[in-house]
Amino acid sequence: MPQKVQRVKGVNDILPVEAKQWQALERVVKHVMNSYAYGEIRPPIFEKTELFARGVGEDTDIVSKEMYSFSDMSKTALTLRPELTAGVVRSYIQNNLQQISPLQKLWYEGPMFRQERPQKGRYRQFWQFGAEAIGSPHPEQDAEMIALFYAILKELGIEKSVTLKINSVGDSESRAIYRNSLQEYLRPHLSSLSETSQQRFESNPLRILDSKAPNDKELVRDAPKIRECLNEASATHYAEVLKMLEAMDIPYVQDDLLVRGLDYYTHTIFEFTSDALGAQDAICGGGRYNDLVKELGGQDVPAIGWASGIERLLLVVEALQPMQTDSGLDLFLIVKSDEIRLPASKLINKWRSAGLKCDTDTLRRSMKAQMREANRQEARYVAILGEEELGQGVVQLKNFDSGEQEAVAFEAVVTKINKAVSS
Repeated sequence: MPQKVQRVKGVNDILPVEAKQWQALERVVKHVMNSYAYGEIRPPIFEKTELFARGVGEDTDIVSKEMYSFSDMSKTALTLRPELTAGVVRSYIQNNLQQISPLQKLWYEGPMFRQERPQKGRYRQFWQFGAEAIGSPHPEQDAEMIALFYAILKELGIEKSVTLKINSVGDSESRAIYRNSLQEYLRPHLSSLSETSQQRFESNPLRILDSKAPNDKELVRDAPKIRECLNEASATHYAEVLKMLEAMDIPYVQDDLLVRGLDYYTHTIFEFTSDALGAQDAICGGGRYNDLVKELGGQDVPAIGWASGIERLLLVVEALQPMQTDSGLDLFLIVKSDEIRLPASKLINKWRSAGLKCDTDTLRRSMKAQMREANRQEARYVAILGEEELGQGVVQLKNFDSGEQEAVAFEAVVTKINKAVSS
């Protein structure tokens, strides 16, 4: 026999049972995004490689190690998107969205691609949803961004089991001061740092704070704090963000070692974490990136955003507060004989057009097998149609829960089921 073709390592099939969980989460996300007046944007899955090199940063793990890049027939270097902020900003610039409104509030959902070691909740094709607000430099936009994800957590019923960690990396002036201070502290211990942190010492020393190497973590515990190096403008911005979070009753923990893995962040940065995931505990991360629009060829426009991994968030939801997914069918049509398949097809098509969620058997199985199938699909009702019922213009409508059964006219089935569902 031919050898079976297996899926690629690090990617997953989302099967129908799992897809119900995804759809339930997506409904929550769309509801909250709409309530906060964020409009959906759908950038392409691949972009020019230079977009991510310039936007994400060549020294990041994403660009240096993890991107899926290739050349097309015209020799253009392309990359499957590893994240979406750079793509959203590119779209903002290219489509002149600032001319439509000085503040653009956008959200997205879709697959990302990173060639990293697969582990629980982390895959090579993974799905994210996220939001970006482009145009406002003020702390109330930072607070709204955080409140947006917190509102999603509340809708899911897990906000009390998730921790918001927050920090500020300040503006470019503040970071330059802190960079020097951090390097001075780490220089005597340079040989004790991990190989990766030694490589980052000159190019991006702030990333050393995020190192998972045990010795690195021990060294940075007593490192200078970036908050001590914030200039007046940066410190004021950060303080106002915290006050607004408190006013909205959003609890937070200040984490002096929190840095984000991408180069474009300025001022407020944050993560939402959960113990339900173990060591890889982040379910959402984001922050302000005031220089990115200009870096990618646009005007000098401030922005802030975040992204959340769907697979990771669903793991937390399943562990803490499983979501209510769509119930089963409204109706399953059982056909007694093959001779009435044609009128049965016409009948179920009318019911579907009227809005009922219904199914019927196309394998021409026995009535007993059809009843089992109706039960498997969690049908609220079964409608039994035979030649006698067809002649009378009725079906035997049976309530699966109560066992009650009665003859109901074809045209009355939809009304009866809708009334039962709404009661």
